[in-house]
Amino acid sequence: MTTRTTQPVQGMSDLGPPEIRIWQEIEQTTRRIMELYGYAEVRTPIAEYTQVFTRSIGDTTDVVQKEMYTFEDRGGRQLSLRPEGTAGVMRYVAGLGPEATGARLYYIGPMFRCERPQAGRRRQFHQLGTEAIGAPNPASDVEAIALQQHLFSQLGLKGLRVEVNTRGLPEDRAAVSRGLASGLQPHRASLCEDCVRRMETNILRVLDCKQPACAEIVKAIPPVTEFMCEESRKYLDEVLRLLRRLEIEVTVNPRLVRGLDYYVHTVWETRHPALGAQDALSGGGRYRIDFGGDAVEGVLRRASSAWLRRWSTTGRVERRHPGMARSGSFRTGRGRWRRTWCWRRRFACGAWRAAWISRAAA
Repeated sequence: MTTRTTQPVQGMSDLGPPEIRIWQEIEQTTRRIMELYGYAEVRTPIAEYTQVFTRSIGDTTDVVQKEMYTFEDRGGRQLSLRPEGTAGVMRYVAGLGPEATGARLYYIGPMFRCERPQAGRRRQFHQLGTEAIGAPNPASDVEAIALQQHLFSQLGLKGLRVEVNTRGLPEDRAAVSRGLASGLQPHRASLCEDCVRRMETNILRVLDCKQPACAEIVKAIPPVTEFMCEESRKYLDEVLRLLRRLEIEVTVNPRLVRGLDYYVHTVWETRHPALGAQDALSGGGRYRIDFGGDAVEGVLRRASSAWLRRWSTTGRVERRHPGMARSGSFRTGRGRWRRTWCWRRRFACGAWRAAWISRAAA
C-alpha cells in the first residue's frame, strides 16, 4: 500500500539499485578527474547560519527570497539548508585564514531549494563544485572551463554548448545598473511582474528572464559590457583568447548573468540540447564573498584584506544523468578511459601552460 509515510517528500527522491550504480560511476569518474587537477575533497554541513547565504548569494536574489528552506532551531538560531555549495565552502575557507591560500577544493553533496518540482529540477538535488584559492587570473577561469569539458568528455557527453559573459568588477555595478535602467525604463509597462520588481531590487536579473516578451526587450538594449570599465572588458578578451588557444568553442552571450550576487568578471554556462527548455547542465564564474570583513574571491565552476581569490564549478548531477541518458552517450567500463591522457595533456597541461604564459606577460 502506498501511503504518505512510505513516499519521499515531494521533489525529493530515493536512490537505489540499479540507478545508484550510474550515480556511483559519475562520482568515481569525478573524483578521478579532480585528482588529475590537484583538488582535495571538502565536506561542509548541510545546514548553515542563514546569514552565510544572505550575505554571499544576495538577499534580493530569487534563491534567498523564494527558494531557501529556512527555520529557527530550539536555541533561537536562524538556520537554512544549503541551496548551493559555494557559500559554505567559502565560509570554511575564510575560517582557515592565510593558510587556505593556494588550496584547491571540491565537494559533492545534496543541496535544497523549495522550488516548484519540474523536469530536471528537484527540491533536493546533488551538486559538484570546485574551488581554487588564489590570485585572479583569466587563465584560472579558462582552466575551470577546461576541467568541466574534460569531465563531461569522460562521462561520454557530446553536443555541449558553452556560453560566456562577464559581470565586470564590483565598481562597475552602479554604471551597469544606470545603463540598464535607462534602456529598460521605456519598456517598463511591457515587462513581466517579476522583472518590474527586479528593476528596483536586482536589475541584472531582468537579462535572464525566460518570458518571451522580456527576452525581446532585452535583445534591443546595449550589452552590459558597454557600461563597464576598460579593465573588465580586457579581462573578458583575455579569457576568450585563451579559450581559443585551447580550441574550446564558446559563444559570448551578453544576457548571461547567472543569478547570484557574488559573481565578478567571468561567468559561463554549459548547455545540452537533450535537456529541453531548461538546458543548463552546469555553470560557473569568478566571485567575491565578504564574511564580516574577511573577503574570499575566486572563480566558480557551478579574502581577508589580502583578497583570497577562488574559482569553482557547479553542476547538478540530476541534470547530467538525464542528459547522458537521452543522448545515449554515457560510457562505462574501459571505453571511458581511452582518451583520458589525451584530454589531460590538452586541457590540464594546456591550461597550466596558458597560466604561465599569462603570468609571464603580466
